[in-house]
Amino acid sequence: MNVTILSTSDVHGYFMADDFRRPLSNEGLGLTRAATAMKMLRAKTTQDTALVTIENGDFIQGSPLTDFIQKDRPEAASLYHQLTQQLKYDIRVLGNHEFNYGRIYLEEQLAQDPLLVNANILDTGTGQPFIGKPYRIIERQGLKIGVIGVTTSYIPHWEQPKHIVGLTFADPVEITQWYIKEIRSQVDVLVVAYHGGFARDLKTGVAIEPLTGENQGYELLQLDGIDALVTGHQHRQIAQFVNHIPTTQPGYRADHLGVIELKLDQDHQVTGQSARLLTTKEFKKNYFIDQLVKPTQAAANQWLDQVVGRVGDNMGIDQPFLARVKGHPFLSLVNQAQMAAGHTQIAATALFNDEVRGLHDQVTRRDIMTNYIYPNTLVVEKLTGQDIKDALEINAEYFQVDGDGELVVNPHYLEPKLQHYNYDVWTGIDYTFDYRQPVGQRVVNLTFQGQPLDLEQHYEVAMNNYRANGAGGFPMYRLDKVVREIQRETPSLISDYIRQHPNLHIPQPTNLSIVGYRTLGETK
Repeated sequence: MNVTILSTSDVHGYFMADDFRRPLSNEGLGLTRAATAMKMLRAKTTQDTALVTIENGDFIQGSPLTDFIQKDRPEAASLYHQLTQQLKYDIRVLGNHEFNYGRIYLEEQLAQDPLLVNANILDTGTGQPFIGKPYRIIERQGLKIGVIGVTTSYIPHWEQPKHIVGLTFADPVEITQWYIKEIRSQVDVLVVAYHGGFARDLKTGVAIEPLTGENQGYELLQLDGIDALVTGHQHRQIAQFVNHIPTTQPGYRADHLGVIELKLDQDHQVTGQSARLLTTKEFKKNYFIDQLVKPTQAAANQWLDQVVGRVGDNMGIDQPFLARVKGHPFLSLVNQAQMAAGHTQIAATALFNDEVRGLHDQVTRRDIMTNYIYPNTLVVEKLTGQDIKDALEINAEYFQVDGDGELVVNPHYLEPKLQHYNYDVWTGIDYTFDYRQPVGQRVVNLTFQGQPLDLEQHYEVAMNNYRANGAGGFPMYRLDKVVREIQRETPSLISDYIRQHPNLHIPQPTNLSIVGYRTLGETK
């Protein structure tokens, strides 16, 4: 007998082969292509193979389409359930971004889904899963296959408190260990589906990122009784073995499909296994998925193409690396919108990834939402000058100077996952990074309104709610320093700012300088 486990993770609402950018477009992704790959594997399945399919979280949030459904077309949310039925998923897991639209919205979409497995996000009052069941046992081809579903417990460090009221995020390793003891004897094969990733190197166990508890996949692989582990969250592409246990992580936006195969003997003992990824861009689009999504996608495209205003001809980004080195008018626009809404004189924002291409002169809602891709809200914190300097020192670690004197991105921000979103560019202060100085002493010439920044004085700083919680390794930001919250998403604030400034022109900023290198690069 054989068991095949197929998984998608972090689809983020990219159902069609379209990343929504115009005129640029990436069509090598989307659930419609993953569906074709899944259908092909189903067709190849023999009678002695039990097939299990897993949707591993971050499904209902993350694209302009999901934003459109949540904001403008709530009745279209039935699409999510229709898609999971069409793809014949057996298991669904909660992702951290499932909470971004609030607990009520999440429960409306998922509470009644019989496929949902959730072992570690609990109702604080009852101690039981707030929605879903902790595991599911699937009987197929004479086999009993158990699947335990867990989610990163780090969600309170990112999410708005009002979105997670009454919830307890239990340690996924401890919870999984408890349920292994409960169901291992009842099943032939036990799978753990974890919306989380790996903070350790899978070969050596050495930490490759801070061990905060965000990504505990390696620790799950140390538990006895697991036959396979499906992961996600980091958007990495992984198909490996640890302790003879196969594990996968199938990328982002359905660009890969995870495939784990287990071979069982007559006593239903695992005697062989494999793990691989299929690149979905190699598959044609599934006609039925395309037709199912097409009406909502068409309406979303009309909504996205509504003109907001004009911003001049210098907002395009063709070199993201240089935009981070020198600052950029687009980043200044985001910061100015944050400062206007938050009534501050200082703000910080990030260029989230290298797909961000800035704005043309005429700006549509699509342009804003494909550049500022997260539904962050605005927070104002009261920080000391020392807090600001400490945060800038962390920003300064984003770059490093290599042996040839070239300024490049610190590999920590590139591997094991891209973290460009954890480097902020500031507006309202003037500052210099000096790479002749050691880490922690690189911020020099730090001024505010022409005077040295007073390290003991307090300043109000606008930032998004993700950063305000200290996410990204910024311990100086804390919720007890919050003085104001603007409960509107940043893309809306940017739209408002553009509308309110019909003759907007933002010059190239000059408040950021970097010294101590000979040439500019990006990576070696």
